[in-house]
Amino acid sequence: MKLSKNFSLAELCKSQTATRMGLDNNPSEDEQENLRLLCERVLQPIRDHFNHVVTITSGYRNEILSKKIGSSSTSQHCKGEAADFEIFGTPNNEVSDWIKENLMFDQLILEYYEPGQPNSGWIHVSYKKEINSNRKEYLMAIKKNGKTEYKPIMGLSTDRYVK
Repeated sequence: MKLSKNFSLAELCKSQTATRMGLDNNPSEDEQENLRLLCERVLQPIRDHFNHVVTITSGYRNEILSKKIGSSSTSQHCKGEAADFEIFGTPNNEVSDWIKENLMFDQLILEYYEPGQPNSGWIHVSYKKEINSNRKEYLMAIKKNGKTEYKPIMGLSTDRYVK
């Protein structure tokens, strides 16, 4: 099933962990609708702008799968509202800055990005169907003392790394 021109339901639900554990990771109709909106309004415009494959590393996860991988059952991934991705060969901070400046989103997280290592980490983006509830929250996830911390990015991420 196609969710947009370049994205399928299968790639947004693919999980090696679910396959290995024999878990059903098929979304409900409401969750499929959320995934369609995420693809149409966020992921497809990214694909069209950068003209490169957007590799989804984590899309929909049901609550059981989410807990099995150490995430929360309240994650937006469990609602079909979020995806983690990369565009290989394009620095993650450049992609996330473009999203911030050009698209509507709920949360945009530059996860574990390290300056000078363009494809370090990945990008998490979420989108809610109630357009007025999208917060446009731009964050950076970093490891500090073995725990993940989320820090707001004011302006563009590239501004934070100017020496």
